[in-house]
Amino acid sequence: MSQLPTKDEILQWISDNPTLTAKRDIVKAFGIKGAARIDLKRMLKELEDEGHLNKRKKTYRDPDKLPPVSVLQVDQPGPDGDLFARPMEWQGEGKDPVVLLVPRASDPALGPGDRILARLQEVKGEPHNYEARLIRRIGQNPQRVLGVFRAGSEGGRILPIDKGDGKEWQVPPGATGGAKDGELVEAEQSGPKGRMGLPRARIVNRLGDPSEPKAVSLIAIHQHGIPDTFPDDVVAEADRMKPAGLSGREDMRDMPLVTIDPWDARDHDDACWAHADDDPKNEGGHVIWVAIADVAHYVRPGTALDREARKRGNSSYFPDRVVPMLPDRLSGDLCSLHEGVPRACIAVRMQISADGTKIGHRFVRGLMRSAASLNYQEVQAARDGKPNDKCGPLMAQVIDPLYDAYEALVAARGRRQPLDLDLPERKIVLSDEGQVTSVDFAERLDAHRLIEEFMVLANVAAAEELISRRSPLLFRVHEEPSPEKLDALRETAESAGLVLAKGQVLQTRHLNRLLAQAEGTANDELINMSTLRAMTQAYYSPQNFGHFGLALQAYAHFTSPIRRYSDLIVHRALITAHKWGDDGLSKDGIEHLEETATHISETERRSMMAERDTTDRYLAAFLSEKVGSTFTGKISGIAKFGVFVKLDETGADGLIPMRNLGNEYFHFDRDAGTLLGSDTGTVISLGQRVRVKLVEAAPVTGGIALELLELDGKDMPGPSGGRPGRGRGRGKGGPVKRKAAKAKRKDAQVKRKLKRKGR
Repeated sequence: MSQLPTKDEILQWISDNPTLTAKRDIVKAFGIKGAARIDLKRMLKELEDEGHLNKRKKTYRDPDKLPPVSVLQVDQPGPDGDLFARPMEWQGEGKDPVVLLVPRASDPALGPGDRILARLQEVKGEPHNYEARLIRRIGQNPQRVLGVFRAGSEGGRILPIDKGDGKEWQVPPGATGGAKDGELVEAEQSGPKGRMGLPRARIVNRLGDPSEPKAVSLIAIHQHGIPDTFPDDVVAEADRMKPAGLSGREDMRDMPLVTIDPWDARDHDDACWAHADDDPKNEGGHVIWVAIADVAHYVRPGTALDREARKRGNSSYFPDRVVPMLPDRLSGDLCSLHEGVPRACIAVRMQISADGTKIGHRFVRGLMRSAASLNYQEVQAARDGKPNDKCGPLMAQVIDPLYDAYEALVAARGRRQPLDLDLPERKIVLSDEGQVTSVDFAERLDAHRLIEEFMVLANVAAAEELISRRSPLLFRVHEEPSPEKLDALRETAESAGLVLAKGQVLQTRHLNRLLAQAEGTANDELINMSTLRAMTQAYYSPQNFGHFGLALQAYAHFTSPIRRYSDLIVHRALITAHKWGDDGLSKDGIEHLEETATHISETERRSMMAERDTTDRYLAAFLSEKVGSTFTGKISGIAKFGVFVKLDETGADGLIPMRNLGNEYFHFDRDAGTLLGSDTGTVISLGQRVRVKLVEAAPVTGGIALELLELDGKDMPGPSGGRPGRGRGRGKGGPVKRKAAKAKRKDAQVKRKLKRKGR
């Protein structure tokens, strides 16, 4: 083309060719050469200034229309089942246009959150503005951020609440979603970096005042993407359920099975009973019954309930709420083994010898009726000679036989030697208003251990039963520690004057021996924490790799199908293996076991992280009124940016940044896991006792900042006034002490190298 195109011709080209809108594409299309390129650039700038085009990087498009090819995110289906989507980068004024997806028979199934590339056709006279046909599914869900919105003259910014994320997000004027300054919001990335290098975001959810107590767990729920509302069809399906009857089940209603749970338990999914074995071949032995709620009867493969349960993977527990895997009609009613109410169950009868060895088991599908709903404290008090009115009548027939069987299992545990870590569990105590009133360490009673041993035995029986019947299942796998982690643990032990044997196949009994050496010493907690860190993460798998921590060859989760999808899979496998009904493990379920195992292992980790973050925020809120106070604790971690300390009083983890360690420079030795002072030669290592000052506690992020005052009872020079040198020759100690510290550091490195070479 010898002449420049008109503005209308340029706009028509951009509309007809949405994927060829770069300046070079326009130049090529119209044959523009030489100096005419400058005139084209001027025309494009005028169209942009007039509002006809919106420049994005090096491309142009009409800002008040969606291009024929757009990136969309699929929304929830409408009331009639129609699937809608929203554009990811709407630049026009007003609300987002409504886009209806028109699927073809060959299209893959799409669900809420999927991002797709689609071809759009503008429509008139319809409730929707565009109709879209799928080109292909792309990428993952857009990156999301949870933060505090700060309004500005041009939209605003989001300050992330994640303590590890210092990056702000820019919110354009039309993407604030009505959020007010200071509100907690959820946003998603809506485009590339804008001015000042900040990623652009659009606010998709307003969560209210971040200082409200209820926001603490909400932050974690949204931050980690935990689904916390049930779709209408899932709730409706659960509400239609009716209690299971006796048909096809063994009648267990006369058995004095009891549930024993925390006093504030939200559901009761396991019950137990034990009695002396009357088999003359098993003199002194016991029979233990463990009955578990029959969730599989209600949650059948392929249903909306099943899809939602699998999606969640497990329930998530927070100090102020539970995000359940199943709707309350099931988790709190039909699948909860309430006292005096007939409930469907899958139960296992286990025979153990006098020394606690399991010598047989049998699974049944039954109908039970709990004789009592008890809590750990009242059961333990009863065993200790102080039964209340509820436990008194149950002593001879229920409680004493339970403890008799437990004592036999303790003997078997002693021979098996599972890993015996002593790590107190923190319990956040909240007021009715949601404020933290105290931080306690949960009491460990024999009643807790009794139920744990019974559940472990039932889980072993389930794994063995399904293996013997050659049935597919999900194992709970815990592999042994890596050689690298064992070497690190061994070095920590040796630095504490303890010994972890080397040159043999590692067994849990070796680790227990190390823990026993440390028990009652100043290094007790350090060795327990270091041993825990050496462990691998447990996970689910269709293949059996054993359970190292429990010292078991085969282990499967069977005892909590209300709150774990893995247990529901095991229940279905038992149903299929015993031919109890048509609600067992489906062909599709078997084909996707590997995928399911990976997914629920990830959801479990997601819940653990969310629960941990919530605890951190509650602890920070509790300590926020004590800024300036001093606390004692132990060093629990060392990094190049500072030192982590676990406080004695609350178990909270705080960080001493490098700047708050003292008035000298500290060198980080990655191999030794220590910090070495450049002037004084002071060594900071795991397990040392410290006294610290609380500098900052941020409830929104859960961050706790500390300042080091004492190390192993010795005062540390403060971080201010006398810190001009930072290890550059002008600080306290001078060249002589620095040379001595350098020599000491070099000598230590040489010794470590020689030690690794076995000299």
